[in-house]
Amino acid sequence: ALEDSVIVVSGASSGLGARLARVAHSAGADVVVAARREDRIQDLAEDLGERAAAVRCDVTVPADVEALVSTAIDRFGRIDVLVNSAGISIPMAAEDEPVEQFERVLGVNVVGTFRTCQAVGRHMLERGRGSIVNVASVLGMVAGAPMRQASYCASKGAVINLTRELGVQWARKGVRVNALAPGWFESEMTEGIWTDERSSDFITRNTPMARRGDAHELDTAFLFLASAGSSYMTGQVLTVDGGWTAR
Repeated sequence: ALEDSVIVVSGASSGLGARLARVAHSAGADVVVAARREDRIQDLAEDLGERAAAVRCDVTVPADVEALVSTAIDRFGRIDVLVNSAGISIPMAAEDEPVEQFERVLGVNVVGTFRTCQAVGRHMLERGRGSIVNVASVLGMVAGAPMRQASYCASKGAVINLTRELGVQWARKGVRVNALAPGWFESEMTEGIWTDERSSDFITRNTPMARRGDAHELDTAFLFLASAGSSYMTGQVLTVDGGWTAR
């Protein structure tokens, strides 16, 4: 589905980002993996092989994002697909959360996503083509309580509406922007949920399908948004959540 495509994946050092990078590579894409933890993305790129490169990038640092774009273009000639998977979550009761921490979460999840969309988007707009997939969350659509995720919920809600705005702004210029909104999947970010019986029982009990998602159950949805298979879609949110948001 992605043969002869060049794809950049931020937040690729673990979890969904690393998974999506592997899926894109298996689908035929040249892949640039980016994250703050350089050792992890170097290992991932080496594991993927010759059609992969690793670039250390903190999405909160403008120079890092610019270097990511220029390195990807220097190495592979262009960027066809961008996946924004970089994100952080710091669960805490809203009344106790320091405003500085709230700002930090939005700085990575929202401002970082916009910064990367803008930098890669400029390149795509010049070429008149491209697909951007922002990794959102069901917690951008509904409340997270009792999980206590005020900053994360706010950030993913912003990512979803940013996706809509960019999708519409760039719709006539050949650049599509969509969001993938996973429900409850196992990842480094959600590890604490699955090791805590009370939390994991809460997810199982409240998910209509009565289970968490398996990693592979995001693959096809991601490939659809990234590829020409979704050529008439922009500004949309594709939710893969076992029915969580349909309740």
